[in-house]
Amino acid sequence: MTKPDAPRRTRLSFVYSSFGPPLSTLRLVETGVPDLMPGHLRVAMTYAPVNPSDLIPITGAYSHRIALPAVAGYEGVGRVVEASPELSHRVGQRVLPLRGEGTWQTLVDCAGSDAVEVPGAVPDAVAARAYINPLAAFTMLRLWPVRGRSVLLSGAGSSCADYLGHWALRQGAKSAIGIYRSKSRVPRMRALGIEPVSMKDATRIAEAAGPADVTFDALGGPVASRILGLMPEGSSFVGYGLLTGEPVSPPDVPRASFCRFHMRDHLAPGGMANAFAGIWPLLAGMELPPARIFPARQWREAIAEAARPGAPKPILDFSQIEG
Repeated sequence: MTKPDAPRRTRLSFVYSSFGPPLSTLRLVETGVPDLMPGHLRVAMTYAPVNPSDLIPITGAYSHRIALPAVAGYEGVGRVVEASPELSHRVGQRVLPLRGEGTWQTLVDCAGSDAVEVPGAVPDAVAARAYINPLAAFTMLRLWPVRGRSVLLSGAGSSCADYLGHWALRQGAKSAIGIYRSKSRVPRMRALGIEPVSMKDATRIAEAAGPADVTFDALGGPVASRILGLMPEGSSFVGYGLLTGEPVSPPDVPRASFCRFHMRDHLAPGGMANAFAGIWPLLAGMELPPARIFPARQWREAIAEAARPGAPKPILDFSQIEG
């Protein structure tokens, strides 16, 4: 293996050994570092954001596909510090370590084909957030083209909905309407060109659902089920999240096609670099919401910040955790 310095033999990781509330379930533990597998890179993490998609699995919502104990976190940015011999040229690169171990730890191993090099002009605070939500939005808009179509976003308070709405309009969507829960999201939605509708306004939701050509749903539950029942013939309802914790109940004879989107079903191994070649320019042309950096040992404060409506995106800083 190629190493710029003597490799670290331990790492700090946020681990959960049972399912439950993240604040009471997560533990910061020190573990040994295994030998690096062939074809893999070892990445010293710099930043990892706190997303709903990081926290929800800890509660047990997806317990059927999570083996315990598990490391939290699905995205982030770091620098390659060790590599298999054939990948020695990648030592020192700034990368997104994807589809491997949990990213809430000081060292992350991933296959070389799943480590995406970050362009020099992209700041760490942007790169750390470039995977989960941007890639999902980018892929959904490729699978369900929106040019000339009316787009409805439920759960429009999510970061993924920001990308979906803004990029849909850039791709020629006729309109983008977003259903929000917190008023704090309204200025951001309007700045992106998304027309806001309160989740409490049943009349406006029905008016938006009736002519919607494509709905991207992050909520699930009763509101999503009602939207699906109101959509017109030939439309598409794409469910990509369950922020309510409740499933969508399709009507007996839906007029819209009902599709469940899982990012893991739409990426071929080794295809990450190609996907990000299209994402980096889109991110460069979009002002991301503000972020707040928390030292990783202040993870409890970061998780509390993630639950506060209108709060900046919390990002854990692993660069000084061992200092």
